[in-house]
Amino acid sequence: MANTTSAKKAVRKIARRTAINKTRRSRVRTYVRKVEEAIASGDKGAAEAALKAAQPELMRAATRGVLHKNTAARKVSRLARRVKTLNA
Repeated sequence: MANTTSAKKAVRKIARRTAINKTRRSRVRTYVRKVEEAIASGDKGAAEAALKAAQPELMRAATRGVLHKNTAARKVSRLARRVKTLNA
């Protein structure tokens, strides 16, 4: 348990930040899942649209520190590659 006032404040800040990051991470996962589902259905148009929506969301998460920059880039790259190979 935090004893000092600064430690108590830090606990409050961490709790707030954790809640915010949790929603951001969830949002990213939702967008990625939409791309995955579109790829699984084989609909290239829907997959491209979903990827176009997911890409800025992933990069925004990287900017905000929810994901590492390289992790976001890797996810975008792999999703883009999978979308590209649809009906190819």
